[in-house]
Amino acid sequence: MPAAKPGLAGDRIELEVGAQLRFERLIADLTARFVNVPPERVDVEIEDSLRHVVEALALERSTFMQVAEGGDMIVTHSWALAGLPPVSGVSIKDDCPWLLARALRGEETPIARLDDLPAEAERDKEALRRLGNKSTMIVPLMVSGKLVGAIAFGTMRAERHWPAALVPRLRLLADVFAGALARKRADQELRKSFEEIERLRERLRNENAYLKEESRRGSGGRIVGQSTAIQNVLKQVEQVAGTPAPVLLLGETGVGKELVAEAVHARSPRRERVMVKVNCAALPASLVEGELFGREKGAYTGALTKQIGRFELAHQSTLFLDEIAELPLELQAKLLRVLQQGEFERLGSPRTIRVDVRIVAATNRDLEKEVAEGRFRPDLYYRLAVFPITIPPLRERPDDVPVLVRSIVDEVARNMGKHIGEIDESSLARLRRYSWPGNVRELRNVVERAIIICAGRVLTIDPPERRAAAEGMSRTLEDTERRHIVSVLEGAGWRVRGAAGAAAVLGMPPTTLETRMAKLGIRRPTRPPG
Repeated sequence: MPAAKPGLAGDRIELEVGAQLRFERLIADLTARFVNVPPERVDVEIEDSLRHVVEALALERSTFMQVAEGGDMIVTHSWALAGLPPVSGVSIKDDCPWLLARALRGEETPIARLDDLPAEAERDKEALRRLGNKSTMIVPLMVSGKLVGAIAFGTMRAERHWPAALVPRLRLLADVFAGALARKRADQELRKSFEEIERLRERLRNENAYLKEESRRGSGGRIVGQSTAIQNVLKQVEQVAGTPAPVLLLGETGVGKELVAEAVHARSPRRERVMVKVNCAALPASLVEGELFGREKGAYTGALTKQIGRFELAHQSTLFLDEIAELPLELQAKLLRVLQQGEFERLGSPRTIRVDVRIVAATNRDLEKEVAEGRFRPDLYYRLAVFPITIPPLRERPDDVPVLVRSIVDEVARNMGKHIGEIDESSLARLRRYSWPGNVRELRNVVERAIIICAGRVLTIDPPERRAAAEGMSRTLEDTERRHIVSVLEGAGWRVRGAAGAAAVLGMPPTTLETRMAKLGIRRPTRPPG
């Protein structure tokens, strides 16, 4: 830098013996203070230290800058004497490129007079004048040879000279600040790592709990069938599985929509993560939102713990929303936002959570009719119906019945510890002719009942209508439905709800089953007194 000229106004900063001792005592005090300062107090201590340095050297302003993205440095702390404005919001890269280049090289820059700056620093000179500077000293903050920021000291009322003896002491002070800043950043990184570990640990706990629950309920198995109709479904699954597009599964109750959802997930890039399932009709409307989006402790009466939602659990995986038409209208808007923007808030929390979730939805209702009658949002319908797949009912693919029966027999008999040698061919022919209003789910129940009562190696299976006729029972649809529901209720010990309850066996929401029971006059038998 050019040497100071004789006409500089104001007192020179001369390190006389007394002043030198006071300043070195200040540096020692600041060094000791920053050695033990907690990371969360580093910012407060830096600002207080800037004040002490300004007062010790009879300056007027000090500024602390930190390296930002894009190779810039931004002012983060500033202190000035009363009546003088502190510096804020200054981009060193834009306003002082020459000074930034010197700092990047690790060079101190003492400026006694702005007119002493070289021609290539014209932009820097204008920026310093706008800030009111008369004289400035800029010292880079280096950690392991890397620039992390800079500290600037200045005068705004008169020009000052910066003696050579002062530079190493300011460098020592900069090293103290740089060390404190490095410890703070290391602590922030460590906390961030711990938070990430805890987040992953919580996710693993929730995934394990979810998998245990799914295992307890039992998996659905694989899609079985050789008909043209079911092969067309599998072809559509192959077409859409590798994309992130939402899938809408349509079809009657019991056709196997959940199995198709599992097939989409198993063939997708997300197959390494567990597919998460939610039955939108299985929970009261007041609890569906917490189930999907999670809740904070105390979000509502009875929310005694924090709960992660299914969307968070399904991050980078697939979320299967069964019975999507049962979702309340007010939640449909929130679901649409997640589909469009990938973000939501837990109940009781203002913090926005971002997720990457692929949606597969299913319903046995006519969603276009639901939209027309105002029970389903049209914008959500169009977002979900990017790739609809209609699963045909069992009555439209009778050729699949024998294959399905053999598959069910193999699975159920093995679980029961029974050995079935063969299946009566006339039984298979009768089963093919039956209309199966309950689809594959009804077929499974019929086959399972036949295995339970089978005493030999040859399995005979009567379709529901033949059993009713053989037992002299009414064959109307209502009576057949009543007998079937009673049979399932008896097998479940007359429990409607729960994983082993009749509603789960029949594949319908408990509230729907209770409504059907009331309509059909089905009541739990009372035990005789005794």
